[in-house]
Amino acid sequence: MTRFAKLFFWFLVLVLLLWQLPWAVNYLLVQSRNTPFTLYSEVLDDFVMIRHTSDKEVEYRDRAGNEYTRRAFDSLLPLFYARQLTADGRFPDSVAGRPVTLREAQIASFIFRSAPKDLNRPAPGLHFLLESMSGRVDLAMPSDAFRLTDRGIEFIDMATNRIDTAKSGRFTRMLLRKGCRFPVRELSGNPSARKEYDEGYLLLDADGGLFHLKMMQGRPYVRAVDVPGELRLRHLFLTEFRSRRTLAFLTDESHRLHVLTMPGYGIRRVEGVTFDPERESMTIVGTLFNWTVCVDGASAERYYAVSADDFSLLDTLSYPLSERRIPGLSFTSSSDRYVKPRFR
Repeated sequence: MTRFAKLFFWFLVLVLLLWQLPWAVNYLLVQSRNTPFTLYSEVLDDFVMIRHTSDKEVEYRDRAGNEYTRRAFDSLLPLFYARQLTADGRFPDSVAGRPVTLREAQIASFIFRSAPKDLNRPAPGLHFLLESMSGRVDLAMPSDAFRLTDRGIEFIDMATNRIDTAKSGRFTRMLLRKGCRFPVRELSGNPSARKEYDEGYLLLDADGGLFHLKMMQGRPYVRAVDVPGELRLRHLFLTEFRSRRTLAFLTDESHRLHVLTMPGYGIRRVEGVTFDPERESMTIVGTLFNWTVCVDGASAERYYAVSADDFSLLDTLSYPLSERRIPGLSFTSSSDRYVKPRFR
């Protein structure tokens, strides 16, 4: 018994050393990433960046190294800083030869973010389907929740904790009629009443088919989306932006990025952009003219400038990452929401 206690004690000491010692060394010696905030300028047709220097000053530069004042830098990104320029009385009547109003700039602008921990986590068993056509300005949370089974969809009344068989039957029959094969592989939606409108959910069925599901005046709306035969979708991200032009971002098994556009449910390839949502973070800053796509990978932070009109690639930029960390034992990760021992 004494020998076992000693072995267990030294095992705990070893675990603590493998866990805490590398963490302490990395905390003291490894510097945090200092990549600049970068956007694509529709005025210069090039990337511009904001960098915080070591002496806590801020530098505003373009890729050629030219430095700007903050006021001049705002004018290089007139659509991103539209509110500031309007407050200053400097918002232009046209940008790159195209007439632009403040309302157009605000409606077309969006910011989208995705992180690996959003996918690498236990999947919730219950979801909420809002009424998309209630006739009211404000959306409201429903009184029931639904779950997906191997045979269909089940709505559960939250007050009585009973299955609403009639509603479940209506939605299941509609999904089956449109060609949906259960079980559903992936579901993407934004079940919140704090948004301007509701587009329900996107579903990826057992055969890789794509379906749009929402509730309109209590009845199911299901649309089967035509997916090109060579395209194998992997992950879905419903967007619900103000412009309503983009319904979702999609990635395929080759980690290429696609856009599901409205109206018409067209799937368009975002030229040149690759993104593995299970391992990489992505941020998209969109304006009326272009999108700046930032993909934070293991070895580099990659930037893509994409045309907002046809999703063609305009330019690229990359910041290599050279963090050298001492490997050690850890129990959590920024890439998932699981607590488990891992050596990295």
